[in-house]
Amino acid sequence: MENHVSIISIIVENPESTDKLNDLLHEYSEFIIGRMGLPYREKKINIISIALDAPTDVINTLAGKIGMLDGISSKAVCSNV
Repeated sequence: MENHVSIISIIVENPESTDKLNDLLHEYSEFIIGRMGLPYREKKINIISIALDAPTDVINTLAGKIGMLDGISSKAVCSNV
């Protein structure tokens, strides 16, 4: 399968779900290029960006699993490269 460079944007509104989120990211760590997290204390949320180099189905599966976690939203954007 052909790999694509992508970003998964994540917003964490429920800090109790971060352990499950970290478990998922560890499970897919072979595809992760880098990670950046920003706490937005005024709104009591965290904003996370995950850069990936992975097949499209892996990207979509991970974004979907993340989005199913309680209090966590995710969206994937893929390049054509």
